[in-house]
Amino acid sequence: MKFKKDRFTSQRDTSALQKWVPKTALGKAVQAGQIKTYDELLATEKPILEPEIIDTLLPDLADEVLEIRSTQRMTAYGRKQQMRAVVLVGNRKGVIAIGIGKGAEVRDAIAEGVKNAKKRLVRVPFGSGSWEDLAGFTNSLPRTVIGKSGSTQISIRPAPRGVGIVAGKVAKKVLELAGMQDAWTFTKGRTRNVLNVAQACISALDSLNHLKTGTDLKAQ
Repeated sequence: MKFKKDRFTSQRDTSALQKWVPKTALGKAVQAGQIKTYDELLATEKPILEPEIIDTLLPDLADEVLEIRSTQRMTAYGRKQQMRAVVLVGNRKGVIAIGIGKGAEVRDAIAEGVKNAKKRLVRVPFGSGSWEDLAGFTNSLPRTVIGKSGSTQISIRPAPRGVGIVAGKVAKKVLELAGMQDAWTFTKGRTRNVLNVAQACISALDSLNHLKTGTDLKAQ
């Protein structure tokens, strides 16, 4: 089942956020104001278990529905049908994530997908890795990265300013919502799978956070 309206704007309930009672130490620290930015949150290296933490620190997040499908499974009482939503979340400033949600109704599935994505946010370090550009720009990536999910593999290469994002529909949405301005992409494998393409793209971007530096090599 294809979802005709591929953009879904979630209405954040500010009153619900005010009534939020944190259950984790991280959530309590955010509500108390001890953690004020997303970078400070990352520095704790603790898992994000409450989506309200992200609502508090990143109120400018936008979400976009990539795919809606109907799923079925057999139970003791017969065949049970659910809706599955693949949702992309980002702020166009270097933060991106993908989430999967299921529910009896489309709106419920999307809401669950948004919550799931907020617990898996990825920081994207921008740069200027193209030989045609000067160093210091943040329009693209600092180097070529490769990501894989299932049988899908994507390579994202830095591009000079003005090129734009040269990519397929799904990969382009991921890079745009992450805040990328210029990039070349090359995909292999089964590229018709929306979830795999999006996950491979985010995996490639996340690999920039795990590059070994000269300091890391000396420490070994």
